[in-house]
Amino acid sequence: MEAVVGNTLRAHPWECVTVGGGLRDSDDQVGLLEQVINLIRRYAPDAAIAFNRTPDTTYEAAARWIG
Repeated sequence: MEAVVGNTLRAHPWECVTVGGGLRDSDDQVGLLEQVINLIRRYAPDAAIAFNRTPDTTYEAAARWIG
């Protein structure tokens, strides 16, 4: 998982990375959520991190952080 996420984040500069509710709202996925957040911090340190409520709110979540 780290290689896939890391390669994706290194592929180009990101202005914002959105993390979905399916990962955030699951108590048994806390470790995975922490890994993803730390990978974002490592490989896209200048990117804002946004949280959506549903897949339909992904654009809205990113738009809060993109000027």
